[in-house]
Amino acid sequence: MKIGFIGLGNMGAPMAANLVRAGHEVAGFDPAAPMPEGVSPAPDAAAVAAGAEVVITMLPNGQILRSVAAEIIPAMNAGAVLCDCSTVDVESAVAVARQAQDRGLGALDAPVSGGIGGAAAGTLTFMVGGSDTAFATVGPLFEIMGQKAVHCGDAGAGQAAKICNNMILGATMIATCEAFALADKLGLDRQKMFDVVSTSSGYSWSMNAYCPAPGVGPTSPADNGYKPGFAAELMLKDLRLSQQAAEGVDAATPMGELATRLYAEFVEDGDGRGRDFSAMLPRLAGQGRSRS
Repeated sequence: MKIGFIGLGNMGAPMAANLVRAGHEVAGFDPAAPMPEGVSPAPDAAAVAAGAEVVITMLPNGQILRSVAAEIIPAMNAGAVLCDCSTVDVESAVAVARQAQDRGLGALDAPVSGGIGGAAAGTLTFMVGGSDTAFATVGPLFEIMGQKAVHCGDAGAGQAAKICNNMILGATMIATCEAFALADKLGLDRQKMFDVVSTSSGYSWSMNAYCPAPGVGPTSPADNGYKPGFAAELMLKDLRLSQQAAEGVDAATPMGELATRLYAEFVEDGDGRGRDFSAMLPRLAGQGRSRS
């Protein structure tokens, strides 16, 4: 398949490289990042899109997605599919899908879960919104780049699933870190706490698979000085998207709102920028009840 790939940073580069290794012809464009091995560089985004059967984008936010879409959609052949794997606001995803459909293109919003490690290993999960036809076209590519792709519904449904998932993740990570900080002050050994909670009613992905305590449970960023697997600033971005969506549909999300505020303090007023989102543990461990 002839594929265009726009956005070749920490996530996009390994995803594109996996497509190349699977035998696909991939042309790429990124204004800053280097080209992965085997990806043919293009002079601009429109050149990537010209003649491609599928154009995949991995971009920082909805505003940039809208700008890139305005450039590439006119260059794409009728019947081609624009598959955006960024995490953006639902409104931008729907607007770009409508713009693509008006030009006779397929469109998918397909944000991912799995982080940089999942992108490199080809084990991402894709949450996908868009038509059945477009999903069927891109399905073989999802199988190369990931381990699972869930067709969640029409345009915007993929983004909705992603922000709901990550709102849960942000809140449960904070609760997990709070529990370890409390256990420390109660004199409970961290390993003993993990042994109990990981097999009891308090288990969660944050505890069992991505434990924020160094030396406890499976290897996680906590065992590498909290070097990001999923950066705290990216969690903050996703939490803010969840609250933006909640405001738009008048949904009560008090835990999501609190998690957003705590990650904003961590990233913008603390030392969270550039650290994994699980580094909330040492922050909370160093605070008292008054948070002084």
